[in-house]
Amino acid sequence: MHIFSFDGEQFKFMLVGGANQLAENKADVDALNVFPVPDGDTGTNMYLTVLSGVKEARQVESGRIDDVAAAMSRGCLLGARGNSGVILSQIFSGFAVALQGLARAGATDIARALVSGSEVAYQAVSNPVEGTILTVCRKTAEACSRAVTRSNDPVRLILLACRAASKALAETPAQLPVLREAGVVDAGGKGLVVLLEGIIRALRDAAAQRNVELFDLATSQQKEFASSRAREFTADIEFTYCTEFILTGSHVPLDTLREELGPYGDCLLVVGDDRTAKVHIHSNHPGLVLECGLKYGALQRVQVNNMEEQHREFSRNPVNETRPLGVVAVGIGEGIVTILESLGVNVVVEGGQTMNPSAEDLVRAVNEINAEAVIILPNNNNILLAARQAVSLAEREILVVPSVSIPQGFAAMLSFNPYDLPAANAARMEDSMVGIKTGEVTRAVRDTVIDNLAVNKGDFIGLADDRLVAVSGRLNELVQDLLVKMIDQDSSLVTFYYGAGVTGAEAREITEIVQDKFADLDVEVHYGGQPLYHFIISVE
Repeated sequence: MHIFSFDGEQFKFMLVGGANQLAENKADVDALNVFPVPDGDTGTNMYLTVLSGVKEARQVESGRIDDVAAAMSRGCLLGARGNSGVILSQIFSGFAVALQGLARAGATDIARALVSGSEVAYQAVSNPVEGTILTVCRKTAEACSRAVTRSNDPVRLILLACRAASKALAETPAQLPVLREAGVVDAGGKGLVVLLEGIIRALRDAAAQRNVELFDLATSQQKEFASSRAREFTADIEFTYCTEFILTGSHVPLDTLREELGPYGDCLLVVGDDRTAKVHIHSNHPGLVLECGLKYGALQRVQVNNMEEQHREFSRNPVNETRPLGVVAVGIGEGIVTILESLGVNVVVEGGQTMNPSAEDLVRAVNEINAEAVIILPNNNNILLAARQAVSLAEREILVVPSVSIPQGFAAMLSFNPYDLPAANAARMEDSMVGIKTGEVTRAVRDTVIDNLAVNKGDFIGLADDRLVAVSGRLNELVQDLLVKMIDQDSSLVTFYYGAGVTGAEAREITEIVQDKFADLDVEVHYGGQPLYHFIISVE
């Protein structure tokens, strides 16, 4: 069966194949983190972005490829998570623009659409860096543009695109020294290759049944897709109880927990390490959820909330007063969320490392606030692009104050005045973040060498403003080494926010050591409750 062009139904089929491939391989892409921190999420972000796009595309009744591409683009824009997801959504956006007006797309059309996708993605990034997904996409598009001068076979073109992408991916360590030193290829580029591999896999499934058109296979492919996709939210509350707890033990099996808890509900989150895990799930059987956790360790900070009752309470007491200005901030951890709310944040979107909210999540949070304008604090560098994308998706004025860490978000809120003009507020909040240094302490998840620092799996590592600067086998030594790199003659205050894996006694013991060592500084300690990171540290 020779194919000269693809229609919308066939394009849906290929997109489902790409989503399935990302679902199966997202953990491998997540592992391609430059730093050996336990929060790689590029593969997950790209999968959830594509998933959102595919769900939108599958609702299209038209068989035109431009209609399906437009829906895919719209879904990806709304569901984009993390920098990699936002860039991927821009690739699909450019792809869709190039296909406008076409019922079917041939090889030349696809090559032109890939070029358009690459150009739009580059334009979306203020400082494009070579050796990333941008480079992989551009080189793929360039290879396809050359190829269409020799062949008009769209299937052959997609095969060539995958080979070109794989070749470009292998070259990324030569373009980015940090990749070469860490011994990994670019994670976003890898995700793009995986997506193309899934499309080819779908085409091969079709070719194996020569007498069957591509779209006739969509039913079986969609069944496979449905088995691997994330559960969808509906207007009705299907699962009543929001159940959360911290699980501590000597060998907490995170993957086993996810597998066993999955059938009990939706919105499942299991993050942490083999000693401490944070579990969040919406379920109708909170008792069974807790019993499952008890098999693997001790439960702490258990919370079970009836979401139906919360919804009824909200319905009885809606907030009708329109305020001039509201704030949405991203944060994770009981203590972190409490502090943000106490500083005046109206809605805290749960997220951060490992759990990047989508642009749609941020818009939904904005819409919860009855305000004329809303400021978004992303509080994470990997959420910044999604926040900026939310600006174009919302129906009211949104300003993004580019906070890239929790301490920066706290500093910004200290300058917030809900009755001042939005632009003046945003400018003042941004100014207040200047001079705030952020440190993070966690454990290494693999062996590597970064900036001539040898890291062994299990070591405590310290990052200063996203740069690995300290490694130690002991937590208290690591904290001191990290602070030596962060503190200068202008520093006056060090604030510790300890995570879910650290007890209050341990945190106080370490901060007392720090106070003795840096006697001229004020040292404060607060409960943050964040997963994965033992400490988030602010130096100002």
